[in-house]
Amino acid sequence: MVPEINIWAVLLATASSMVVGLIWYTRAVFGRYWMKAVGHTQESMKGSGTGAIIITVIVSFVTASVLAGAAAIAQNFYGGNFLFNTLLTGLILWVGFTAARMVTHDAFDRRPAGLTVLNLAHELVTILLMALIIGLFGISAL
Repeated sequence: MVPEINIWAVLLATASSMVVGLIWYTRAVFGRYWMKAVGHTQESMKGSGTGAIIITVIVSFVTASVLAGAAAIAQNFYGGNFLFNTLLTGLILWVGFTAARMVTHDAFDRRPAGLTVLNLAHELVTILLMALIIGLFGISAL
């Protein structure tokens, strides 16, 4: 059985991911710190980021789709308020998959702890915003 998802919610959640990233990593917010922590300079950032943007859109769509499906399964199992279940599902998936895996990889990569926290916080905001959108739209697009 494939869980029912609202494709409009998934598409809007995908777009929201791009907006969060655009704001989060702008130089005026956390971009300066991020560039320094990963070793980028103004010169290294020049050029086309089209490939990275395309990959990000695809991955964000996959993330939003999986979140919507997992939320539909949780709703079917637990019942109750879909918005609450979706936010809780997003938080649980972030802790269990995103945060746990990122901490492991960053520890072995010996990335600065501040960079790990910055990226984890970005992912948390992204996932919770996606969950909010999906939860407000509901399961069915009909």
